[in-house]
Amino acid sequence: MLLVCFLLVSCGEGEEAVTVSLDKRQEIPFRPQLPAITYAYLPQYSNTESFQRHHRLVEYLAEQTGLPIRQVFPDTFADHISMFGQGKIDISFSNPFAYVKLANRFGAKAMARIIEEDGRAEFRGQIIARKDNTAIQSIADCRGKSWVAVDPSSAGGYLFPLGHFVDHGLNLRDFKEVVFSGGRQENVILGVYAGLHDLGSIREGALRVVENKIDINQIKVVASSRWYPGWVYAYSPGLPQDAADRIRDAMLKLDYEKNPHHRAILEAAKFIGFVPSEDRDFDPIRDLSKKVGLDLD
Repeated sequence: MLLVCFLLVSCGEGEEAVTVSLDKRQEIPFRPQLPAITYAYLPQYSNTESFQRHHRLVEYLAEQTGLPIRQVFPDTFADHISMFGQGKIDISFSNPFAYVKLANRFGAKAMARIIEEDGRAEFRGQIIARKDNTAIQSIADCRGKSWVAVDPSSAGGYLFPLGHFVDHGLNLRDFKEVVFSGGRQENVILGVYAGLHDLGSIREGALRVVENKIDINQIKVVASSRWYPGWVYAYSPGLPQDAADRIRDAMLKLDYEKNPHHRAILEAAKFIGFVPSEDRDFDPIRDLSKKVGLDLD
């Protein structure tokens, strides 16, 4: 009776009832995901942005090395660090502050730094405010104001600007509040633009990510930090050395100037090449962390 009622309800005027037989069934087998080397971009932007920037590079590395490599997507900076420690990330692309934490806690090994679009293997942080916020014209004016930063593990979006503040006589207690945007550069910029916070801290270049969403001319850069070692690729101590060497060599072969295919890969990723790197390159990050009182262990 239920089947008859279903057929009567489901058929409109002028439609013929279709009899569905449940006698024939096909089992759909479960196909477990094959083992692969996992590659993760520290989530300073959305997962969509991370994928768009890096999927061409991941495909290139897999083709060049013959290794199965797939991108995974931690939700937060803390997730990235935790997943690396759990062996769920083999290749980490992170800021130097997060890298030092990975190295100190889990034995991560640096393999290469990126060359930014400006031709440097270093980068810096920026302190921003609305252009029409006349109360903030200099670093000194930030005292007593509301500060939104990217994440406690963000380099350009927190550590570098904090170091700049400390160098100019401002400590965390000197701000009305310090809040974090959930690890997203975009959220910092949008929070300042909307007037939710007096000032924000981002990595240099992040404003371009939201230029199609807001009028970035309404945002001013109050100050920039000094330059520090750039974003770094590191590998887990659980990854075989031969695999790490093959991946590093494939990275170093990318030629932005002479190979159009390589240029397309690198332009999508928003950098122009790689330089070899080792752990001691990041000693300035360790020194800065001690100066501002941030724990690396």
